[in-house]
Amino acid sequence: MRVLLAHKFLKLTGGAEVFFREVGRVLQQQGHEVHYLATGSADEIDWSDDLRPEQATLIEAPVYSEGSTLSRASAVPQVIWSGRAKRAAAEVIERFRPDIFHAFAIHVHLSPSILKAAKEAGVPTVMTCNDYKHICPNYKLFHHGQLCFDCKGRKFGSAITNRCAKNSLPFSAASAVESWVHEARGVYTDLVDHYTFSADFMAGITQEFWPGRDFSWSKVMNPFDSASFTAPLDDDGYMLYFGRLIDEKGVDVLVEAARSAPQVPVKIVGNGPDEQMLRDRAADLANVEFLGPLWNDALNPILSRARAVVVPSIWHENFPYVINQAFAFGRPVIGSNRGGITELVDHGVRGMIYDASDATALCAAMTQLHAEPETAQRMGRDAKAWSDATFRDPVFYESLIAAYDRITDAHSRTGR
Repeated sequence: MRVLLAHKFLKLTGGAEVFFREVGRVLQQQGHEVHYLATGSADEIDWSDDLRPEQATLIEAPVYSEGSTLSRASAVPQVIWSGRAKRAAAEVIERFRPDIFHAFAIHVHLSPSILKAAKEAGVPTVMTCNDYKHICPNYKLFHHGQLCFDCKGRKFGSAITNRCAKNSLPFSAASAVESWVHEARGVYTDLVDHYTFSADFMAGITQEFWPGRDFSWSKVMNPFDSASFTAPLDDDGYMLYFGRLIDEKGVDVLVEAARSAPQVPVKIVGNGPDEQMLRDRAADLANVEFLGPLWNDALNPILSRARAVVVPSIWHENFPYVINQAFAFGRPVIGSNRGGITELVDHGVRGMIYDASDATALCAAMTQLHAEPETAQRMGRDAKAWSDATFRDPVFYESLIAAYDRITDAHSRTGR
């Protein structure tokens, strides 16, 4: 089987790119041919035996957030529907002749025009949704510190009223227009044959936004090789947060909880637009330590010694990779009751769940696991066992191929 994978970036910038490239790796190891379509330049990519330059088609992304007002405005049509990206996709499809076209986060950088190229070529199309862009102009169902469902019922003008995209009227207006155009072009009804979601929550909320719309979907959890990590038997007692320091991640709730539990050490790894605000808020707290951005091999020693990992998101996080990483090291997770977090963190078994807005409840959970190391270690062992059994290449591959088979079978039956 030949599979064409499309995503905004091929270079590793976050969990979405890890997902994208891991799909390609697993498919190749199972004997399938893979080609990548993305934006960027070849000198940005960490090429390897599993990812060679000839396997990728890279195009230049539109520049929409820099330059003069006129230049930014002129880039908007390409952001919404890129003729250049569509032509590039058509050329790759003609040359590579894929059996499946699998799209990930393609908005803005590539645009859904590439789905039209696949449709015109008669190639079955799968879209993996790891955020809410298919139903929400700003991706998040969240703005200005609050959950938001105002665009339900295709009321995309709410994005303008709320200034939900970067708190900017021009960006919000462009995002609303983008959603209207995509709805009018039938992007999500006519150009996608099958959806995959990592969490049942996202599938459910999608159905709420698309009442009466019959769409094909399946659950394909993130690829992750949990068994390749070793879980220590003990820990150093601290709670750990790692990730972006931005409002929807709820790190301010964690700082507030730490203030009420001075005996519980808390380490915060990461950076982002809220970093200075959080540092200022925690300046008088001796139990809170900011370590800056640390990833991969630099992060692992700190993660492996944590008592528990805290995931305090106040938006509907879909499927945080941080939970995969925590479980792989045998660390239980204290997570908020938002999005797909509760599907991963079985309360009382692999960690603890608390109400996202309740810093007192988070404080109580951290205090309990700090005072009861044996409870944390038991949860960590359960998390590791479940993770190793669930997040393995064969399990992921089976669910992915089942999704592909559903649409290839459907295309065969209809003669498309």
